[in-house]
Amino acid sequence: MAEARTFDVSGLIDTRRISAFNIGLIVLSFFIIFVDGYDIAAISFAAPALVNAWHIADRSALAPVFSASLVGILFGAPFFGYIGDRFGRKKAVVASCLAFGLFTWLAVFATSLQHLLWLRFLAGIGIGGLFPNLIALNAEFAPKRLRATMTIIAISGVPIGGAAPGVIAALLMPHYGWTILFWVGGVVPICMAILAALWLPESIKYLALQERRRADLVKLLGTLEPNAAIPSGARFVIEDERQYRGFSPRYLFCDGLALITPLVWLLFALNLMGYFFLLSWTPTLLTSAHLPIARAALATSLFQVGGTIGGLVLCRPIDKLGYWPIAILFLLAAPVVGSIGYFGTLSEPLLMAAEFLGGFCVLGLQTGLNVTTAMLYPTSLRSNGVGWALGVGRLGSIIGPIVGGLLIALPIERLYLWSAVPFLVGAVACFAVAQLQAQRVKAAPEAARQASPAF
Repeated sequence: MAEARTFDVSGLIDTRRISAFNIGLIVLSFFIIFVDGYDIAAISFAAPALVNAWHIADRSALAPVFSASLVGILFGAPFFGYIGDRFGRKKAVVASCLAFGLFTWLAVFATSLQHLLWLRFLAGIGIGGLFPNLIALNAEFAPKRLRATMTIIAISGVPIGGAAPGVIAALLMPHYGWTILFWVGGVVPICMAILAALWLPESIKYLALQERRRADLVKLLGTLEPNAAIPSGARFVIEDERQYRGFSPRYLFCDGLALITPLVWLLFALNLMGYFFLLSWTPTLLTSAHLPIARAALATSLFQVGGTIGGLVLCRPIDKLGYWPIAILFLLAAPVVGSIGYFGTLSEPLLMAAEFLGGFCVLGLQTGLNVTTAMLYPTSLRSNGVGWALGVGRLGSIIGPIVGGLLIALPIERLYLWSAVPFLVGAVACFAVAQLQAQRVKAAPEAARQASPAF
């Protein structure tokens, strides 16, 4: 009798074919996260114009502004991760879009670096909320065999969004000034918040854990599978249904994660340190090396495009092998990133190729880390798990631009060689995570392994 009154939500999701529902979710998530990538990168493309418009004599004064939104993300990612796990992913996504859209728009009216710094910090709090919740949302609607692939496609809008300010900087900034970057970056997220409120679904596994949302779950199940036979009064079951009272960071260290969680945090910090150094300083460094602003913006945009392709290339290997492809990419990133400064002094085509390959490695790494981290944790901790990794990892993203400011007097070739060091360290740490996770899966009971074939 008890068996007849049980409905396996995970079984339904894992065995479904891809439908219009999945495609619609991926498309909407892609465009929401596209705007996230745009807003993170916009300040870097505005920086060369700000140096001239505000008569900034010391370029290192830009470092705190580059890092301000990253400090905000440090707080916003775990905060909105908690909101998503506790009150719903959809509410967290809508609130995030409204927050960073408003404060990015207000940057249009900034008159000093100090004003811009505080506005970027507040925008960063909102920006931090999108990744953990959209990753969790897409992972929980994806069939097990394609979980990493579908989630990576959904969040691949970040590097493309990061390239968009380069296009606007090249085409519109000469006519409208640096404020055009923040007009676009402020208005579009507010529009995305409206679209999310209207059409973004709530996580089905989150609803399964909330008895008070039972009617919403039944309605959503009917949308996914109109012919699903749901017994009256059925108990809904998900594969990782373990509930936690409230939230404490110590939950992220339970169930074989005591070493894995801090190592994952280290991986986020190392990769984000290298990424945000490159993102923040490359346009300014290349401009100071006598490359025209438009060409420097194009080089940075190629970095973002390479990152999009890198993330997509990782889709199937991650589904099958988990962390191992990421560890290999960390190893490859070191020589590629280290070569950017050298090629920048030789020829423009070589520089463009190095920027593209650098993005392929560095942003491909970040995409892979985001997705694989979500799969480590059960549903009731998933947004928190990703949020804390992103939040703690932002320490690296804050340090990266600041270290760049301290080393900016070095020749450009040596500066980029130093920026390769985090990736060498990350390769060692990632191989350790891959080995520990393989041991964890092997030691786990069969039922606990079914969350993902790669993990």
